[in-house]
Amino acid sequence: MSRLRISAISFLNTAPLMWDFEHPVPGELKLQDQFEITYTVPSQCAAELSAGTADIGIIPSITYATIPGLAILPDVAIAAKNAVRSILLVLKKPIEEVRTVALDTSSRTSVILTQILFSKHFPGPGAREYVAMAPDLDQMLDRCDAALLIGDSALQVDRSRHQSLDLADEWRRFTGKPFVFAFWAVRMAALTGGGRGYELSEIFSRSRDHGLEPRNLEVIAREWATRLNLTPAEVKGYLTENIHYTLDPENTEGLELFYQYAAELRLIPEAPALRLLGAPAFRLYS
Repeated sequence: MSRLRISAISFLNTAPLMWDFEHPVPGELKLQDQFEITYTVPSQCAAELSAGTADIGIIPSITYATIPGLAILPDVAIAAKNAVRSILLVLKKPIEEVRTVALDTSSRTSVILTQILFSKHFPGPGAREYVAMAPDLDQMLDRCDAALLIGDSALQVDRSRHQSLDLADEWRRFTGKPFVFAFWAVRMAALTGGGRGYELSEIFSRSRDHGLEPRNLEVIAREWATRLNLTPAEVKGYLTENIHYTLDPENTEGLELFYQYAAELRLIPEAPALRLLGAPAFRLYS
């Protein structure tokens, strides 16, 4: 039987989610032997699920609305109750004067969030012009009035030099809800007709729980501090204070409101229903 193919993200905020996949326990079956894992950026994870070249992916939440036949692995998410630090709108001028916005398009969710906030929350002159660009802050601000940066690029912005808005914090101010940036989704077609013995929800929730154990967070903090030129304390603070890793009821409410606004602005065809793997109508694993 072929292994299920996982498309994962090589960002700091996914490191706890991947703990069991990257740190096998001696004497236990290695998850690498059960799954085929590749790493990419969020937008590519979604593209691989859509194309059928991946079976499970940690996808930007907005792409769930555009890919048919997916179910969400319950419980696990990348969300923020308030400020997130890794989704920044960096400004060259006051927000009400911004007319052009450079977009790091590696996550379509953050792009849609930016458009919603400009439409409904930020003051200004009306419609803005959006320009897709590589995440190089100097080049982005040379061309545009503001720049959207996500992930590790945003974490490395010197916010003492640049005026910036944390978009998860702005969403909370606007809606009173948390924001869900990404979650694990699985192609339902990949789980049919084979009787796979994977309890997928438990596997991915358990990996998250192990990654958030204090001693394992210390390991992640040391490894990623060197990569990002941050201190271990900054890395650990980001993972424990800014990121919320559970798809709890409040986060689900924020996710559904995000879809509602995106559909209202015609940024997606319609607000999708949330299909959770393991719910009575979608109990796909044995």
